[in-house]
Amino acid sequence: MLFQIKSFLNFLMKSQNQHGLHSPFVYNLVTKCFYDKGFYKEYDLIRNYRNDLLRNKEFIEVTDFGAGSRVFNSNKRPVFSIAKNAGITLHRAKLLYRITNYLKIENALELGTSLGVASSAIAANKRTKLTSIEGCPETAGIASEQFQKYALKNIDLRIGKFEDQFEEILQKNENFDLIYFDGNHQKDATLKYFKKLLPGIHNDSVFIFDDIHWSKDMQKAWAEIKKHPSVKVTIDTFQWGIVFFRKEQVKQDFIIRV
Repeated sequence: MLFQIKSFLNFLMKSQNQHGLHSPFVYNLVTKCFYDKGFYKEYDLIRNYRNDLLRNKEFIEVTDFGAGSRVFNSNKRPVFSIAKNAGITLHRAKLLYRITNYLKIENALELGTSLGVASSAIAANKRTKLTSIEGCPETAGIASEQFQKYALKNIDLRIGKFEDQFEEILQKNENFDLIYFDGNHQKDATLKYFKKLLPGIHNDSVFIFDDIHWSKDMQKAWAEIKKHPSVKVTIDTFQWGIVFFRKEQVKQDFIIRV
């Protein structure tokens, strides 16, 4: 916890808003998407989906293949508590929807479905086809029920270890417009998934890495990703690390408050 507080204070010292952004692409992204205060009807779906989970008192047995939890001492956890403590916030879910909408995402991949709140934010835009992978059968079961309840028929939910699914997914899908990494907050795993999925991108693809300041190792992983020759533009929002591969861009790194 102390590490994250120090990281956040350091982030605040270095971060900026739209002022002083000399990249037209990033300036437009920040002003027209990140800071968009308009209302979208899809927000109601995302809010209702999340509130449903916050009312769910059912206990499930969580299988965790990642870095583990800083909140839970047991793998037997109530759904509402997972949604509250481990799930994406409503603020960030709305932002994820806006990014999907603004960048006109048609083909997306999510690593780490959990209860599906982030999935609902991506798939709320019905033109987006989302493939989502979850390692834990019981959390995937709750997500599957929610997808059916909210008619999110554009989600292909797969259960299993991420790397076991990659080959088939990459063969089936030529390119992904968006890949959302939220399933294993460890350095080696993050870098392995990043490199493994690079063949599945195109010039306008975007990667979003969750919890880049989760630990020193995750910060090191983020630093390596930023240096990769394929990476042109990165945006650190503290919670997320956002990566673009646009060859026409000058290589730049931004730290933006959202």
